[in-house]
Amino acid sequence: MRERLGSDFGRLWAAYAVSTYGTWIAFGAFPLIAVRVLDASAFAVSLLEAAGLAVAGVAAFSLGPWIEHRAKRPVMIAMDLVRFAATASVPVAYVLGVLSYGQLLVVSVVSGTANIAFTAASGAYLKHLVPRDHLLLANGRFEGTSWVATAAGPPLGGALVGLLGPVVTVLADALSYLLSALGILRIRGGGDVVTPRDRSTEPRAGRFLDGWRLILRDDALRRLFLNSILVGGLIMATVPLLSVLLLGRYHFPVWQYGLAFGVPALGGFVGARLSVRLVTRYGRHRVMIVSGWLRSVFPLGLAFVRPGVPGLLIVIVVEGLLITCMGIFNPIYATERLRRTPVHRTAQILSTWSAASKLLHAALMVIWGILATLTGPLAAITVSGVLLLATPLLLPTRAHLSAPEPVASGPDVRVA
Repeated sequence: MRERLGSDFGRLWAAYAVSTYGTWIAFGAFPLIAVRVLDASAFAVSLLEAAGLAVAGVAAFSLGPWIEHRAKRPVMIAMDLVRFAATASVPVAYVLGVLSYGQLLVVSVVSGTANIAFTAASGAYLKHLVPRDHLLLANGRFEGTSWVATAAGPPLGGALVGLLGPVVTVLADALSYLLSALGILRIRGGGDVVTPRDRSTEPRAGRFLDGWRLILRDDALRRLFLNSILVGGLIMATVPLLSVLLLGRYHFPVWQYGLAFGVPALGGFVGARLSVRLVTRYGRHRVMIVSGWLRSVFPLGLAFVRPGVPGLLIVIVVEGLLITCMGIFNPIYATERLRRTPVHRTAQILSTWSAASKLLHAALMVIWGILATLTGPLAAITVSGVLLLATPLLLPTRAHLSAPEPVASGPDVRVA
């Protein structure tokens, strides 16, 4: 792999791995701190999650044009340092006895915005760093790393919280961003992608809409965009409800709850490892369609969750099958998105994509919270599963994927 993708990709991958593990070790840390340290209400905890997503999503719309006109590697390093400073302020304030709910809210917004900027810049940089034919392999490596961190991080974080207190995982997350910045700083080969600033007379607000225009103009990108944000939103909307159902109504022990979400994440690693092989054998369209349909079918199985060991097994099997399909689908989808994105608009499209996803996720979390209040968490989870069955209709057809990819138009891209 190192020979095919290069040592600079290895450094980028290592930086991604350490920050991803830090994020998952600190998974759920802010709600835990809000409840156990600050005695926040359930509504305040929900607001902490939804407001962070929503405000970061709104702020991110202006980041795309800003990132496009700057070298991507310095942007990535800067965003890592911003995330480090914001996150590290929490344990510092805790030690000094001045930690507040408002600070958690600000840190959530700042970190979320920096996450979007980092993702947009890293996507554009990856397209420059890795040969086109190896993008699927590179995205598969990222996807596999993400799922292993998802499986290993929360249990490790829980053990650290039990031994050392609730803010230790936040400190670990902060240090992971610092290590990520140092890793990206070590990338030496190649150059960087910089788009000269457009001096046209178009209003600044109009330029902010460029990401939307580029996504909606291309049939394949538009379908991938609608499918991905709806599937992600409907799945994310049920995560808090599943927690309420398992931990509250069904009284699952905490260790069983962790097991129900930790073990299935290994399926994502398996799926990511299989993705390249399946595409090589069956073609990217067939694998995308099959895995895309299956990831929309399996969540309906959560409607049959019951108390006790049978319910635990249902959650593990359903989540395992879902995440395995996501592990196969996501590298193909991410690669297709990069391939169909003009190089001088990559960061803008990715930031628009991330911002729209976060806003929709926040909105659906609120809507499904209200629905669960009216009908119960299991009924709301079932409604989400039924709606997911229709989302594969938005996947690109073979004709969409075989259509010519967009020709890069606009200012020439220069290498810094």
